[in-house]
Amino acid sequence: MSVHIIYYKDGAKHMRPVNDETEYRLVRDTEHNRRSDKHHMVQMNYSCLPNADGTLKGATRMSRSVGMDIDFDPKAADYEQRMKSVPEMVMGKKDELGLLMLERSANKGYHIAFRRKPELSQEENLRWASQLLGVQYDKGAKDITRVFFTPPCEKLLFVDKELFDNSEMVNTEVAHVKEKNTEAEKAKNTDSAEQSDSSLFTLRSSLSSSLPSSLSYLGIPYADIIRKWWAMYNDSQEPVRSNRNTLTFELAVNLRHICGFDRQLLDSIIPCYDGFPEAEKLACIDSALSEKRTQMPKRLKDVLLALRQERITGADGEQAETDGIDEALAQDELFYYNSLPRMPQGVKDSIDAVGPALALPVLTAICPAIGMLATGVKVDVHGKMNSLNLISYIAGDFASGKGSIDPVVEEWTQEVKAMDKMYQQQEEEWRARKRAAKNKKEQPEEPKLPVRCLTLNNTVANLAERLANTNGQHAFSFTPEADTVAQKWRSAMSDFSVMLRQAYDGTSYEREARSAEAVNVHIDRLLWNVVMCGTPDALYRVVTNYTDGFQSRIAIARTPDNTFTPLKENLYVLTERQRERIRQIAHLLPLMQGEVVLPKLEAKGREWLEQVRLETMKNDDKVKARQRFRICPTTMRMMTCLMLCRVAAQLIDRHGLAGAETRLKQQPGLWKELIVKQQQPSFLAAFDVLADYQIDNALHFFRDRIEAAFSSKDYSGQATTERTKRGRNDSIFERLDTTFSFEQALQHSIAVKGSNTSRNAVQQMLKNWRKQGLVSFEPNNSFRKTY
Repeated sequence: MSVHIIYYKDGAKHMRPVNDETEYRLVRDTEHNRRSDKHHMVQMNYSCLPNADGTLKGATRMSRSVGMDIDFDPKAADYEQRMKSVPEMVMGKKDELGLLMLERSANKGYHIAFRRKPELSQEENLRWASQLLGVQYDKGAKDITRVFFTPPCEKLLFVDKELFDNSEMVNTEVAHVKEKNTEAEKAKNTDSAEQSDSSLFTLRSSLSSSLPSSLSYLGIPYADIIRKWWAMYNDSQEPVRSNRNTLTFELAVNLRHICGFDRQLLDSIIPCYDGFPEAEKLACIDSALSEKRTQMPKRLKDVLLALRQERITGADGEQAETDGIDEALAQDELFYYNSLPRMPQGVKDSIDAVGPALALPVLTAICPAIGMLATGVKVDVHGKMNSLNLISYIAGDFASGKGSIDPVVEEWTQEVKAMDKMYQQQEEEWRARKRAAKNKKEQPEEPKLPVRCLTLNNTVANLAERLANTNGQHAFSFTPEADTVAQKWRSAMSDFSVMLRQAYDGTSYEREARSAEAVNVHIDRLLWNVVMCGTPDALYRVVTNYTDGFQSRIAIARTPDNTFTPLKENLYVLTERQRERIRQIAHLLPLMQGEVVLPKLEAKGREWLEQVRLETMKNDDKVKARQRFRICPTTMRMMTCLMLCRVAAQLIDRHGLAGAETRLKQQPGLWKELIVKQQQPSFLAAFDVLADYQIDNALHFFRDRIEAAFSSKDYSGQATTERTKRGRNDSIFERLDTTFSFEQALQHSIAVKGSNTSRNAVQQMLKNWRKQGLVSFEPNNSFRKTY
């Protein structure tokens, strides 16, 4: 018999056996499992044994038990009656069936496990049990590797202790251990029975693969890390009976990042504090492993940095051994990069040109450029068509590698800039003619040329005029120094913020002026993608308001902390081959035009939104909960950009560049057919990576400022009962009776403001008060205070 818990390691499903009923019930009743929806509950398998490497996928060894899923159609007229009859019917044939487990499923039916009839196949066993019980089994769950989402114990109706007999698992694994022994090892171990017993003991105690030989992380002993953890976060006190569950869970949630998310290793390095039962400790570890994976938590980073400082100060003048800690922190910077699926041509070349450490920053930088190139593409986001409008900021300290992103962005926009140079040359010729004819009656007419790559070192009027002349195509701005924006737009930062907000939303933009010489702009849909690079300090000079929605519209990336990184030869440069591959994709993107609906991408976005909503509800994190609303459509637009590149790469692979261009021109809808097919789970996994990365960075830079802004008394959204006094009109208001006439208001105004107060000024003051709801006009031509 067997029951195995499913867990993830390196992105693959692994299996570990459950030792006894106590552990079985503890795992089912963890806090995480109780509060999860069906698809986030713990998964179990009853029908197979794992592969030699512990993985589930492709397993062929059947266990001595069979798991069966019984579902009923909830729309059927007799649904309720049949659901009520199942427990009594199954328990009535318990012995004949060889029943091992019966539970109510999380949805609309039941799960059972029963003794396998070895002479029958898996499907024949299911058919036999189905005929015996008179119920239909789920034909979609007939494979031995099928897992069952397992609800808490309140839905467990029956379990037999025989289910936890793992002898078949142990015997198989012992045989596997024996097979892997070399001839030299066999010669040294003359007593084979003693060797088998030792292997058996190791397998039973660890519940999975054998223990690693070294209990350290990159040369840092785990014992030192745990010692420093309790010193920093529990006054050097180890957990006791009253807090051991909570503290062990917190320790495991942090340590999992430097233990490879390995259950066995966590079990080995975390002690059973204050008489902690092994099963309860394992339940805490399982709960920690089932939590969402993130970058290394800040508290664990602080522990590693404290250990680093400890080694330096204790070096007695010698070179401190900190390489392991520095490597640990450097590896964590690659967390999001390691989680990315394989990227398409052009995108992969961009990443290769800057290196893994800058993979996410360069992705954040090139997606707005890709969206600008695919200017005719619209994607359905939550039921509304969106152009690929994107604004991004790459933040990093000086000398952190931001400069290596510049040539990559230049390459993506190279073809558009070549056209812009032609238009700019025509403008120069017009300026020369205008200078030559400055004293003539007839002046040469100014050309309206669609220059699309716009500098941010510009005035509001000039930039607005440029944006109006792009012929309905996206404009693009890139600045390697965000201080250009902070200095040039210092007195008009609100105008810049409004323009970018409207550019993100793709709404209309109007600019009126009375002068005939001034610029008048009427843009139906403002299409403008912007990328800025700069220091965090410059970011705070660009984003100065944290309640108007500008901050939430920016996709923020940050370069890794290379403060203590030794100087190395730069292995990452933009090669000519990479340039050519980027140009090929950039050349095809403008040929894709039209609207597309991507249902699987939409479902992925909604799933991520719900996951963050549930996560933030646990700790009432309103800032993170609000950030998700705009990060989701931003990520959907970025994913669409990446999938368009996959389509272009696919066409180039099949037909070459010229053939791909011909196909796209002759079949305008071809790209739509191909992009729908790109919604594969392996590639859609990039959505979580990009969305989590953005929300982590937004909170890193802005959480404190957002919380302070929304809690400030100056925030207009705060409900206040007192009106702030701002000037002499408030003094006049206080002097007036509850009911007053215009003449009385005039007299008090003269008393406060002086004898030169006009009747028009008093009329305007009363008009403002009425608009503000401070006074009302009565039928007898008098005024009454309402505030």
